[in-house]
Amino acid sequence: MAYSNQSGAMVLTTGNKSEISVGYCTLYGDTNGGLGLIGDLYKTEVYRLSAYINQRANREIIPAAILTKPPSAELAPDQKDTDSLPPYEVLDEILKLLIEGKQLADREYQQAQEFVAGYRATAAGEAVYQRIVGMIARNEYKRRQAPPIIRVRPRAFGAGRQMPIAAKH
Repeated sequence: MAYSNQSGAMVLTTGNKSEISVGYCTLYGDTNGGLGLIGDLYKTEVYRLSAYINQRANREIIPAAILTKPPSAELAPDQKDTDSLPPYEVLDEILKLLIEGKQLADREYQQAQEFVAGYRATAAGEAVYQRIVGMIARNEYKRRQAPPIIRVRPRAFGAGRQMPIAAKH
């Protein structure tokens, strides 16, 4: 923000769709800024995109330490997101089904539906699923304070979710 204030440059937020969905984005941290470039990408997609960027550049643009370090909000020593969330590979499939559902491409919808059905077949999986449903609902207040997010998937959060920011009438 200091650089932005000095130079007039816009701060881009770093929160992704997974974090934004369940409230794992801090209002004055990774939600702070004027535009969310990766806000409509799930965490697993951000990792794949980051690896692709490095591979395409044939060098380490995004440090490997960022890509291999367990995700954490770093709010406490040794804290990891998986202390209170399922792994992002699991969370993202649940979120895809809950947020986008049938708006997903057929193959992606079928994959998410099958994965989530199998996951919910156990009492522990069902409990996690229900907790995620609640987290999405409870964190709408954070999403309402977020900057606009570039939409790349069938259904995005942010101002463009209900009505596009700019549209012809």
